[in-house]
Amino acid sequence: MTAVDGFGDKVGFIWSIADLLRGDVKAHEYGQFILPFVVLRRLDCVLEPTKADVIARAKSLEGKVTNVDPILERVSGAPFYNVSPLTFTDLLNDDKNVRANLTSYLAGFSSGAADVLEKYKFAERIDTLDKAGLLYQVLAKFADIDLHPDAVPNHAMGYIFEELLRRFSEMANETAGEHFTPREVVNLMVNILFVEDEKALSGVAPVRTLFDPACGTGGLLSSGQDYLAALNPDAHLEVYGQELNPETWAICRSDMLIKGEKPENIVLGNSLSADGHPDERFDYMLANPPFGVDWKKYAEPILAEAENEGFDGRFGAGTPRSSDGSLLFLQHMLSKMKPVADDPSTPDVIEGGSRLAIVFSGSPLFSGAAGSGESNIRKWIIENDWLEAVVALPDQLFYNTSISTYFWVLTNRKRPERRGKVLLLDARNEFEKMRKSLGQKRKFISSSAIDEVTRLYMDAADASLDDPRVKVLPNEAFGFQRVTVEQPLRRRWVISPDAVAAVGETKAWTKAALGGSPQEVFASLVGQEYADEKSCLKAVQATAPAVPLPVAKELVKAAAVPDPAAPVSTDRKGQPLPDPDLRDAENVPLGEDPDGYLKREVHPYAPEAWIDHSKTKVGYEIPFTRQFYVYTPPRPVAELDAEIAEREARIHELLGGLR
Repeated sequence: MTAVDGFGDKVGFIWSIADLLRGDVKAHEYGQFILPFVVLRRLDCVLEPTKADVIARAKSLEGKVTNVDPILERVSGAPFYNVSPLTFTDLLNDDKNVRANLTSYLAGFSSGAADVLEKYKFAERIDTLDKAGLLYQVLAKFADIDLHPDAVPNHAMGYIFEELLRRFSEMANETAGEHFTPREVVNLMVNILFVEDEKALSGVAPVRTLFDPACGTGGLLSSGQDYLAALNPDAHLEVYGQELNPETWAICRSDMLIKGEKPENIVLGNSLSADGHPDERFDYMLANPPFGVDWKKYAEPILAEAENEGFDGRFGAGTPRSSDGSLLFLQHMLSKMKPVADDPSTPDVIEGGSRLAIVFSGSPLFSGAAGSGESNIRKWIIENDWLEAVVALPDQLFYNTSISTYFWVLTNRKRPERRGKVLLLDARNEFEKMRKSLGQKRKFISSSAIDEVTRLYMDAADASLDDPRVKVLPNEAFGFQRVTVEQPLRRRWVISPDAVAAVGETKAWTKAALGGSPQEVFASLVGQEYADEKSCLKAVQATAPAVPLPVAKELVKAAAVPDPAAPVSTDRKGQPLPDPDLRDAENVPLGEDPDGYLKREVHPYAPEAWIDHSKTKVGYEIPFTRQFYVYTPPRPVAELDAEIAEREARIHELLGGLR
């Protein structure tokens, strides 16, 4: 984090205000009270120099202009304004009416700022503080801190706000992970997202856009801005986001407000069912969507878009199982990619196009069989050569889950040496243990580890790199043919008591209403055995002519018994019938002849097997763990025997001491 003059002092002072809440507010809720006051104080300080001009201009426009927002925003010099004659410090002049005056002051804000404060549930927070007798004290404390832009520039204010947010999130422990991505994970993702574009981004004042469809508090967006600012102070990264949770959205949007960004770029709502930026395309995208979130409750518009719009919409490649919408977020982001425009004059710089990184659990790597929504989505992505890399992270890295996580890097403008290939980078051991766990977070990635993983990522494009943590595979390596292997049906037909009893449980028997039990109707057939289905059916019909054909067929079906020595059953054309009980499926690598695979891998064990090519499906999966598996041979038997003998002797020795 870049050093900011007075940064620690201001954070410490604001943090100390939370002590006033002790006993009246639960510790994990401190941030819900303190953060909106930080925003309020900053807004007041930003507006102070132009406050009188705004009030005067607002009075002159009364009854003349319907939409005064653009005019008053120009006067205020900010994307918000306040027409209340009160200021933050004025609120302290009347301690008996502080709540009423604060409410009046808040009502003077323009709609954008007012909406943010409303989503913080500010009215409820004020009510709680007022009833506890703390409202005046909290206001007085905040009035003592100078957050004017000349004292605290926008970037410094962003650091202060984000540091407070981090601290309050850590206090919450069990819920922090719901809206807060660990900063080291963010930094690593941003590093890898931007590192290949450093040459283009270090040019003269480049302007780029960054989008997060599940932006939470905006940590990924802010880190993207920090990275680009450090790389090129003249560069500008305009950020966009969408967030479902109103309070979390308010935090992100207020962060944009206090840093002088465009708050309207942060949209409240569900990215999947109601795209908040339908006509926008972005240079970069980052996301850490919720893991394993069920999307059944808002499935209707998603499924309708997939069916009606196909690839003209966002979900043409397929929809995953309703229990995990992760791959829906990825498709949504891919729909926001800019087209590529190669410039012959700069062959080493690819213009246009987009790069994105998204955090996933392990499930999207392999869930779903060939032909499923998940597999079809992976197939679409890899066959379009958009998947650049998958990076495996250490487990126990996030606040609310200890599972292993990965982030995928995708782009439609791969460098020439990366085209047709996918990098798998194993960073699962690049961690240090935390001295004190936070929720389920017990590990962190150090700055040196971030640098090391970034180096490996860049060096992986060099074919000479020899590092066990890196695998570079062709796109085809992730595809496979799911073939159905059949074996011939071999049966004999035995009219057993169990077969007769089974007929009585069928709908055909109930519908026939023959009277008497199946045991009575078929008594003379019990114990009879037949070599084929046709002769068995003929015998049943001859012995019990009153039995309807559906009932007779049910008995024949129940009488079938597997027999490897029986002749092969065939259809009318003399072709062998498949045995459903022996049916199996095999994954054949993409590009390999399935029949050659059958001959080599299956026929030594089932020489009569064949492939039903009409059922073959192409699937894609990313078997990350398999690629990095290292076989560890078992210890020698003699060594194990010696260890057991030693421990037995020790046990006898200890037991002897008890006698």
